[in-house]
Amino acid sequence: MPAPHKKLIFCIAGVLSLACALGTAAAVGTQLWVRGTILCTTGALLVNASGPELHKFIGEIQYGLFSGQRVRQCGLGGRPFQFSFFPDLLKIIPASIHVSVILFCTVLIIFALVGAGFFMFNAFGSPYETLHGPVGLYLWSFIACSCGCLIMILFSSEVKVHHLSEKIANFKEGTFKFKTHSEQFANSFWTILVCSLVHFLNALLIRFAGFEFPFSKSKDSGRITGAVDLMY
Repeated sequence: MPAPHKKLIFCIAGVLSLACALGTAAAVGTQLWVRGTILCTTGALLVNASGPELHKFIGEIQYGLFSGQRVRQCGLGGRPFQFSFFPDLLKIIPASIHVSVILFCTVLIIFALVGAGFFMFNAFGSPYETLHGPVGLYLWSFIACSCGCLIMILFSSEVKVHHLSEKIANFKEGTFKFKTHSEQFANSFWTILVCSLVHFLNALLIRFAGFEFPFSKSKDSGRITGAVDLMY
């Protein structure tokens, strides 16, 4: 059986991994990935709006990975519009990037659950295989952390580089043109960042429990090699 302090560390890491899996699953289903405002440039130019009058042409937008909503303001009051990425927006968004984000979210949830299970197994069981032991725990934590980083990179590029908010704002708009006035990442996006940091923390907890990082050379083996070299 593991030592008491190792058992405690593995339990903490397992609970953190489970919380990340649940948090990621909740984040995927929300519309709180991006929030912003959109400016109706056509309407503002028609009346030459400026200052306080400009607020009458600034609407709101928020969306997640599957759906969202926008409120268009063109001087006649807000008009809400609900939209879905599948299948409505597939023709105007970078579909390959968007689907990749969803796939990596799924992988993150799966490996976070796998990591939680193996952390608990190592806490209350007797590790006997590589995938059950510390090397496996490093592996699950590394994969989950990498998936979280890839999710943030891909989704950020989709929003900032491919101007996702602007494409959504102009969806099914023939006469009026909209421009992104402001946008910021919302709670669900930052949840992925927190989960990535937690999995990185889990790797540090494994090291704190007394297990070397994979592929690291111990000092003793270096000394033995040096002594052998001196013999020759």
